[in-house]
This record gives sequence, C-alpha cells and structure tokens, in this order.
Amino acid sequence: MKRETAVRDFELENHAKATRICAYSEEQYAADVAVRKRRIMEFFNATNFDWENYDWQMENRISTLDVLGEIFELPPERREEIKNVDYRWSVTPYYLSLTDVKNPRDEIGLMALPGLDETKNIGDPDPMAEENTNPAGSITRRYPDRCIINVTNKCGMYCRFCQRKRKIGGVDQHTDPKRIRESIEYVRQHTSIRDVLITGGDALTLSTSELEHILNEIRNISHVEIIRLGTRVPVTVPQRIDAKLVDMLKKYHPLYVNVQFNHPKELTGDAGRACAMLADAGIPLGNQMVLLKGVNDDKGIVMDLNRRLLRHRVKPYYVFHAKNVQGAAHFQCDIETGLDIMDNLIGNTTGMARPHYIINAKGGLGKIPLLRPKYREVTEGGKKIYELTTWEDRIVTCGLCGE
Repeated sequence: MKRETAVRDFELENHAKATRICAYSEEQYAADVAVRKRRIMEFFNATNFDWENYDWQMENRISTLDVLGEIFELPPERREEIKNVDYRWSVTPYYLSLTDVKNPRDEIGLMALPGLDETKNIGDPDPMAEENTNPAGSITRRYPDRCIINVTNKCGMYCRFCQRKRKIGGVDQHTDPKRIRESIEYVRQHTSIRDVLITGGDALTLSTSELEHILNEIRNISHVEIIRLGTRVPVTVPQRIDAKLVDMLKKYHPLYVNVQFNHPKELTGDAGRACAMLADAGIPLGNQMVLLKGVNDDKGIVMDLNRRLLRHRVKPYYVFHAKNVQGAAHFQCDIETGLDIMDNLIGNTTGMARPHYIINAKGGLGKIPLLRPKYREVTEGGKKIYELTTWEDRIVTCGLCGE
C-alpha cells in the first residue's frame, strides 16, 4: 500500500510540474514597468502625487501618435500601423507603463494600442444586437429577470477588442440624464427585473456623486434584489478606487463588481490594492476574462491568471469567447482552444479557479456555456450507465443515479 501511495504521489507531482508555468519573469517585468513609469512621468513633469491621482491619469490619457512617439521611440512600422487605424484609442499613463510599445506582440500592447488588423473590414458592428434589445432609455434587455443600463461611453482605456467599439465615437460622453431616468423608470415598471447591471463604457468613470444617484434610485426599487457594476477601472486606472468611492458603494449592498483582468501582467500591486479595498468593503468581485488570440489563448496563462485572481479575492467568473466585432475580429481564436484551456483547469487547480466558458449567440440570443462532455450514456448488460472521464482521462462508470 505504501508503495502504491508513493507511486501515486510521484505521478501527481510530475503532473503538477507539467502544468506549472512561468510565462514571464515577474522581477524583470516589474523593473521594466518602473523604467517606463519614470519616462512617462518625466514627459509630463509629473510628481508621485500626480501619478496616484485618478483625475490626473484621466486628463493625461495618451491618445495621439505624436504624444506616444515623444514618450517612447517607436519603430517606423509600428508608427505606420497606429497612424492608419481610424478607431479612437486612448490609454492612461498608468496602463501605458505596463506596455512594451516597441514589441508588436506584447500582450498588454495588443489590448491597448491600435494595430493594422483593425482596418480589415470583417466582423459585425453590433454582434450582440444590442440596438434591437433596447426597450427604453439606455437599457439592454435579453433575459426576463435582469437588464443592463448603459451609463457612459467613457473608459480609462479603449480596449482594442471592445464589444461596443461602435459606441466609442470621437468624444467621451456620459449618457443623457433623461435617458437614465427613462431606464430607471422602465426597471420600476417591470417587476420581473431583480438584477440590474450598470455598465457602459465603464460605470466607474462617472463621478462618485453621479454614480450614487443612480445606485440610490435603483436600490429604492423594491423588486430589484441585486445591483452589479461592470468595470475595468481597477485594471486600467486603479487610482479611481479610493476611500470615498468605496464608502459610497458599500451603502448599496447587495452590490457586486465584475472586473476584467485578461493577463497576469495586469495584476500589479496597484491593481491588487484596488481589489483589496473593494473586497474589504464586502463587495464580491468576479472576473470576466475575454479569450483573446495572441494575448491569453494559452493554458498556462489562464491558469496563472486565475490563481492570482483568487489570491486577490477575485473569483474567476466568466471566460468570454471574443465576439466577432468589426475592427476586433482578429482577436477571435477557435473554440477548441478555449475548450482545451478549460479542460486544463479541471483537476490541475482548485474548482474556485474554474470559470464558465461562454460564447454569445449571434443576434442577441444570450450566453451559451461551453463545456466538453465528460460523460456518455451507454448500455451494459441491458442497463443504462454512464461512462465518466476523470481529469486524468481515466474512465469510470456509474449508474444513472450516480452509484
């Protein structure tokens, strides 16, 4: 028995080694980020106080090739790529410091800076058919018990894969207060709605008072049980998460915040502190990763990200298959890749680190969870049984009741 146990332990140890990854040197990455941060601060003549200030970060977003090229020397081919993209782009100084702008395959840069693939005329401007699921105000509704209220088109950074790329336009613009009032009134009149998601754009780019007004109105609707905020602010401009904001948010429990970390490099000390402040206020955090070709379509990267998220008290909630968005379709990878990534999480890491893999049906028909079948129904001796596949691809059988 001891020998069998020792052999089993050896097998598990070797399996763990096979799935352990180190996608990059954390020490070297931190050193590179520090160098880029100093360069950006020198360009803006900024102090540490400035850097830690949310308003300063937003006011100094980099959004032109001229400014980017003055901060960092760009290869001619990279300048040409950025120059020829029409879709608006903008990135905070903080997030730019995470980006190796000279490397066209840098995972952070692919999410933040324009590339020539955006100029290809493929994809759908509105693959979720949101324009056809808007019954009032700025609402999107495709399920009976919940809805979205879009409150702004503004973000800390305009992600190159955004599903609402068509909404970015040329200027930052919060939703007209009249449309928000219409949205809230719609929720008030439809008692089947128990869950309201406030998003945009990024919901946390509203001022604290503007956001509180909306939260207060919705919380006073008796049939609304849950309020959610969709945000990438803890990732792209974590300076937004401060004591004033958190003290306001915790007045409106049950309140949930869904964030979007797509790569382990985004989980910096600043991002971790932002998540900690929210979690300390009793706000449950869920992560909605987007599966992006060239960024995180890798088993090790996703496992590493999800483990790190849990250490920061963020539950991996969804992995979204990238949508066929016009100007962003090049981020789509094949579904088999996504299924392989999900299979690798089973058994190799805690179930807490295993999100739902989701593809959105065309035409706004909703989310569909994807999972490779781990069982099949067979007949043995005239009786139906299940053949089940373990995480190590071993086959076991059980009866229909699981015995």
